[in-house]
Amino acid sequence: MSPTPLHRRDFDPTARGALDGVRVIDLSRLVAGNLLTKVLADHGAEVVKVEPPEGDSLRAWKVQGIETSWKTWCRNKRSLCLDLRHTEAQALVRRLAEGASMLVESFRPGVLEAMGLEPAALLEANPSLVIVRVSGWGQTGPFRHKPGFGTLVEGYSGFAAINGFADREPVLPPMFMGDAYAGLYGSAAALIALRHAEATGQGQVIDLSLFDPMLAVLEPQTANYAVTGKLKQRTGSRSTNTAPRNAYRTKDGGWVCLSSSTQGMTEKLFRSIGRPELIEDPRFRTNPDRLRNWEVLDGIVAGFVAERTTAENLAHFDAAGVTIGPIKDAAGLLDDAFVAERQSLVEVPDESMPGGWLPMHGEVPRLSATPGILARPAPRLGEHNEEILAPLVGAEELARLRTAGVVRG
Repeated sequence: MSPTPLHRRDFDPTARGALDGVRVIDLSRLVAGNLLTKVLADHGAEVVKVEPPEGDSLRAWKVQGIETSWKTWCRNKRSLCLDLRHTEAQALVRRLAEGASMLVESFRPGVLEAMGLEPAALLEANPSLVIVRVSGWGQTGPFRHKPGFGTLVEGYSGFAAINGFADREPVLPPMFMGDAYAGLYGSAAALIALRHAEATGQGQVIDLSLFDPMLAVLEPQTANYAVTGKLKQRTGSRSTNTAPRNAYRTKDGGWVCLSSSTQGMTEKLFRSIGRPELIEDPRFRTNPDRLRNWEVLDGIVAGFVAERTTAENLAHFDAAGVTIGPIKDAAGLLDDAFVAERQSLVEVPDESMPGGWLPMHGEVPRLSATPGILARPAPRLGEHNEEILAPLVGAEELARLRTAGVVRG
C-alpha cells in the first residue's frame, strides 16, 4: 500500500484545453509522432489517429496482453481506421487535411508523395496547414531513404559512445530516448508553426528527423572536441564537469545519487561528512583540483554513504542542505509520496488492468491558466470512424466505403 495512494482521475469528455479547435490528422506510428501529438492532445487538440487495418505499430507492444504503450501515449486521441492502399482512403485523408490545422506523418521519405499526399498539394488545398514529417534521418541528405529507428540515431549521434563505463562497451539507452527528444522538439516546432499560420495564414513543412534533436541535446560535445582534440570518455555515473558526482551504494543495498556542482555545495558536503579540512586540501580546493583527484574523493564520499542506510543518508544530507536523492525504480515510483502528491503519476479507470486502474503520467507541462486535460482514454481501433467520417461523406457513402474495405476497424 502506497503511503500516499496515487490520485485517481476519471476521464472527462467535456474537458477543454488551450488547443481546443485545433484538429490534427496523425498518420504517424510508434513513439516520436505519437509523443508529439500526445502533447497536443493533452492540451485540447483534437488528434485523429489514422490507423491501418492492423492498427498503429505501437498497439503491438503489449505487456501480458495489455497495450500499455498505446494506452499511455495515445490518451485523448480518436481513432480512424483506413486502408491507405486504396485511393479512396487517400482521398479521405486529403479531405480531412483540408479542414485540419496540422498533419503529422512518419512514413519513410517519398511514401507520402507516392500516395498522392505530397505537401505541395496539401498546402495548395489548405494554405495554412502545418505538416510535420517525422523520419529517422530527415527529408534531405544521403540517408533520407534509410530506415531510422531511434536505436540507430542514439548510436550515430555520439550518445552511446559517451554512455557507460570506460572498460565496457558503449551503452544504448534502455528507453526510447531518440524518439522522445524528437517528439518533444516536434511538439514545440508544431506550435511555433501553428502560431505563424494563425498570424499569417501561411502553413509550412517541418522536417523532423530523429537524428537532429538527439545530436542537439548532446552539445557542446563537438565544440569541446574542437577545442581540446580529445574525445569525451565513458565515465559511468561520474561527471567530467564537476566532482564529486556519482551513484553511491548504501548500507541496506540501495543507491543514492549525489551531486556537488558548485563550490558552496561542495563545502557543505565536506562539513556534513565531518571532513571540513578537505575544503582547504590542495587536492580538493577547487573544482579542477577535485576532477584531477576524483577517485580519492569518490572513495571518501562512498565510504561515508556505505556506513548508512538509504533513509539515513537522505535524512542526513537533506538536513545539511546537500543535494542528494534516491535512485528509484518503477516499484519505488508507485510507492512514493512525492510522486503521488504532485500527481506526476495518476490512476485512471481501465477494465483491462489488474485492479481496474491504470497508472500513467499526469499532464506535462503544467500551465496555471490552461492546465492539461484527461478527456478520453486511448481509443479502440477505428472507434471514431462514424463520428469523424459521417459528417464528411454522409452515412450512405460511409456504408459503401466500409463494404469496399476502405474504412476498417
